[in-house]
Order: sequence, then C-alpha cells, then structure tokens
Amino acid sequence: MHGLFDRAIQSFVEDTYGRRLWLDVVRDAGLPYADLDVLSRYTDDITSGIIEELSRVLAKPSEEILEDIGTYLVTHPRMTALRRLLRFSGDTFESFLMSLSDAPARARMAVPDLEVPPLSIRDLQDSRYVLLIHKDAEVFADVILGLLRGMADDYGALAVLTLRSRAPELGVIRISVVDAAYAEGQTFDLVGAAAGS
Repeated sequence: MHGLFDRAIQSFVEDTYGRRLWLDVVRDAGLPYADLDVLSRYTDDITSGIIEELSRVLAKPSEEILEDIGTYLVTHPRMTALRRLLRFSGDTFESFLMSLSDAPARARMAVPDLEVPPLSIRDLQDSRYVLLIHKDAEVFADVILGLLRGMADDYGALAVLTLRSRAPELGVIRISVVDAAYAEGQTFDLVGAAAGS
C-alpha cells in the first residue's frame, strides 16, 4: 500500500482519537516505527494489521473505520487540499460523480506510483448511479463510500449511498441523489483556491 494511504490512516487516528491511541495501535500491531512516511510503500499486511488493531481497540467493524477514514479525508480541516482538488471535478455533486472514472488517472498525475483502483460510473437516469470499483474493493469500497458521503454534504446534496458489494475485484456502490440542492454547500471558488483559503 502506498504510504499516502497509510499516513492518512495515521492522521485520521491522531486527529480523531489522539496520538496516544495511535502509539498503542502501532505497538500492538507490531510495527517497528510510530510514524508512517508518505513516500514509502508498505505491505498490505501492515495496513490490514493497523485496521484490525483499530477495530479491536475501538470495538468497531473495520468497514466502519474505513468509511470514517474516507469521510475524514474530505471533511477534516487538515484535509482541505484534497476536498478542494475533488471540487475541481464538477460544480454539482452529480457532475462530480460523472467525473469519477477519471479520478485514478488524475491521482497518478500528481503521484505517479499511487495505486488507485480503476473506477467506472454508470448513469441509470433519474439521478441514480452505480459506481464500480474494479480492484482492491475490500479496502477501498468503504473508504470511497465515506468520501462520497462527505462530498455529497460538501455540495449540499441529499444522497442515499448503499454499498452493495466489497468483493476484492468488484465493489459496487449505488447512489441516489434525492435532492441536489438540499442544503447550502460549502463555498468553493478558484480565486479562494489561489489565495490559499
């Protein structure tokens, strides 16, 4: 797993539960180091060991933890850059959804060795969509589900998202946009991005 993902797990734990809990988790998971490097690559065993230990310590299913991580990535104040980057994908939640097939290629432009599973989105009409995750869905499906929930809120859309499958080679998320303008979304403009807000 790329260090960016593992470091995001560390940031999520420290920002949500504190540094002490993170140190306990890495110790009990048997990691020889306390801090994960964004430029390193870690074996899947390390990532799964961290998630399993978090699940044990927090008494939460690993799927819930992964979904929480996805939401954290687009809602926590420290993660503003990722949220803003995703908002460039469309001016509405539905246009954002339709751009998801391009997301892995855009991510690799920024980080060439980043392994993002291929995605495809199907428009079923009447504001209903199916997102297919074509690899590593046992991990990424829940993370993407949380990220999509956070982005729907960011756009002010009321959406029902259901994870139908997290099979390793095919994850399926069904999305129904009930009201695209349910609430006022977060502000987003290019001038603000240039000014650093």
